[in-house]
Amino acid sequence: MDKYKIGEPCECKREHRADIDEIIIGKGVVRQVGEVVKSYNCSKPFVLADVNTFEAAGKEVCAVLEEKGIPYVKYVFADEALKPDEKAVGSSVLHFDYSCDIIIAVGSGVINDIGKILSRISGRKYIIAATAPSVDGYASGTSSMDRDGFKLSLDSRCADVIIGDVDILKNAPLHMLKSGLGDMIAKYISIAEWRIGHLVTGEYYCEQIAQLVRDALKKCTDNALGLLKRDDAAVEAVFEGLVISGLAMAYAGISRPASGVEHYFSHVWDMRSLELSTPVDLHGIQCAMGSHRAVKLYESLKQITPDREKALKYVKNFDYDAWKTQLESFLGKGARAMIEQEKTEQKYSKAAHGKRLEKIIDNWDEILKILDEELPSFEQLDELMTALDMPKEFMSIGVDEEAAKLTFLATKDIRDKYILSRLAWDLGVIEELN
Repeated sequence: MDKYKIGEPCECKREHRADIDEIIIGKGVVRQVGEVVKSYNCSKPFVLADVNTFEAAGKEVCAVLEEKGIPYVKYVFADEALKPDEKAVGSSVLHFDYSCDIIIAVGSGVINDIGKILSRISGRKYIIAATAPSVDGYASGTSSMDRDGFKLSLDSRCADVIIGDVDILKNAPLHMLKSGLGDMIAKYISIAEWRIGHLVTGEYYCEQIAQLVRDALKKCTDNALGLLKRDDAAVEAVFEGLVISGLAMAYAGISRPASGVEHYFSHVWDMRSLELSTPVDLHGIQCAMGSHRAVKLYESLKQITPDREKALKYVKNFDYDAWKTQLESFLGKGARAMIEQEKTEQKYSKAAHGKRLEKIIDNWDEILKILDEELPSFEQLDELMTALDMPKEFMSIGVDEEAAKLTFLATKDIRDKYILSRLAWDLGVIEELN
C-alpha cells in the first residue's frame, strides 16, 4: 500500500487518505487469502460470488480456506447476467450469515459493488478477490448501482484488502480485459476536464493525484497490445491502473481524477437501457467509445474562438422547459432525478453562466494548452482502439446519430461536474459542435 501513497504535506493543502489496508497484486497471490482472514483475527468468512466468478476463482478461494482449516459460508448468485440493483443487494442481505465475521467477494464490477454495500450494512471487514481487470471501482468507496431506473453512485465503503491474482485476471474474457483498458483510456478526458473545471469554476484540483493517474495510464497504454496475448505485464498494468484510479478518487474525495464526459456517455446509455431495454456493452468499453467521441469533439472545439455575444445570446434564448421535456422523452423516468438536482445546481442560471463565460474567455489559451498537454490526438486514440479491435462506433450498441447527439446533450445534466458539454453550452456552441 505504501507504494501508492502520496507524499505529505501535499501542495494542495489537503490530507490524502484511503481506507484500504492492503493491495496485493501478482501471480498466485489468491493463495494468501487465508492469511489475510487470520490477520484480522477473523474465523468464518462469508464468500460472495456469482456463477461465473465462482468458477473463475471462487472455487479456489474456498479450497484455500479449507486447506487452512477456516470454515466459511458461501452464497453464489444464480443469475448469469447479474444486475447491480435493489434485488441483488436485497438477496445478498437475506442470504448473509451473521455468524460470519468477514466478507470475501469474488468477482469484478457488479459483485464488488454489491459486496461493498453488504460490508457497510453488516459492519464486517471486506476482501475483494478480483476476477477481471475490467473496472476502476476496486478501490472506490462507492458502489455504482441501478435504482429506480437511475444510474447512481451510492456511498458504501472501500475494501479493506484488494487481491489481484494475475493468473486469474489474465483468464478473464478478452472483452473484459479490453473493458479495463477502456476505463483507463477515459482518464485522458477526466484529468483534462478536472484541470479545466479548476480554471473555470475554481473547484479543487491536486496535481500530485493527477500525476499518479497519468503515470498509471501511461503504463497501461505502453503495454496495451500485450492484452491481446494475455501478457502478464499488460494485465497487471491495467489492474494496477484501475486500483490506482480508485485510490485517486479516494485521495481527492471526488470522482474527478477518474471520470468525465466519457463516463457520462456510458451512464446515459445505461439509463436508457434500464428504461427502454436498449442494448449496452461493458462499462469500460462504453467509456472508451465515449472517449473516442470526446477527443474528436475537443479537436473541433479547439478550432473555435470564444464569442461573448454569441454565448450570451444562446443562453438567453435557451428554453429549459423544452429541454426538460426532451430529456424525459429520451431517458424516461431516469431524467426526473437529473431535473430535480438542477433545482440546487442552478447550472443554467444566466448569472452563473456570465461568470463562467468570463473565466473561459480570460483563460482560453490555458484551456487550449491543457487539451494539448492531456489528450492524445484523435488519430492516436483511433489507431490504438483499432489495433485492439475495440468498438468505436456508437451503432455497435444501437445508438444512431440522432441518439448520439441527444446523448451528448444529456451528459451535462448527469452530475454537477464541469465537463465538455457544459463548456460547449457555456460557449453557445453545443449544438453546432455536436
